[in-house]
This record gives sequence, structure tokens and C-alpha cells, in this order.
Amino acid sequence: MPIGRLHHLIADCPDPTASARFWSAVLGRPVTYDDGDFAVVSADTTTSGLAFQRSAGRPAPTWPDPAVPQQMHLDVMVDDQPAAAEAVLSLGARRLDGDYVFADPAGHPFCLIPRPGWSPPVTPASDPDAGGEAALGLL
Repeated sequence: MPIGRLHHLIADCPDPTASARFWSAVLGRPVTYDDGDFAVVSADTTTSGLAFQRSAGRPAPTWPDPAVPQQMHLDVMVDDQPAAAEAVLSLGARRLDGDYVFADPAGHPFCLIPRPGWSPPVTPASDPDAGGEAALGLL
């Protein structure tokens, strides 16, 4: 029997609005709440998602140097790693050491992983945006 249910995964960052916009574009989900100090990316206003809260003094992770640990990271499954890499870079991500390892604009590390065989394609073959930003979504 569960004790509770996940509401949001919350990441500290210097600019919640900017972080929410970045992850909204990467995951193809809307920003469903934003008061300037706290922002949420989720399917809708009643679904759990990613949230970002203002933390002006938070040191950015120093991947892979453990001096400031990564604190959290996301694995984002994609159909086409090279296309997804170009798309996240165009959104403001930066490359980190490692294969398909990046940091979002606030410095949170994330990995673009090949879609596992058990998961349906991220981008349906009939989608005219296949290979572009839509290739990044966790739909």
C-alpha cells in the first residue's frame, strides 16, 4: 500500500520561468503554472510534472567534478540522439563530458538516452515534425 503519490519533482534554479520554458520545449508539455518564483511543466493543471523554484544562491552542479554534485538529473528518452542533441542545444542547453550529456540553462545535468525497445516511439512516424523538437518529448 503506498504512503503517498508523487506531486512534482522540484528543482531549485535561479530563474524558474526560464527553466520551465526550456523543459516545456524539450518535453513537449505546457507550462501550467508560473508565478515568477515557482513554475510547473506538466500535461495539465491536475497532472504531476516538473517544477522549478527560485533559489538565487544555488551553486550550479560542476559535472563531472564532484565539488558541487549534480543534485539530480533527468534521463530523456529520444528516438534520434543526434537530432535531439541539436534540438536541445538550440534551446540553450550546453554539452557536458560524456555521451549525450547536457546541462539545462540552470546547470542541471540531463542525458539523452536511446528509447528502450519496450517503449513506443517518442515521435510517431506520421508526425511531420519527426526529427525536430518533437523528437525530444516524453509523450
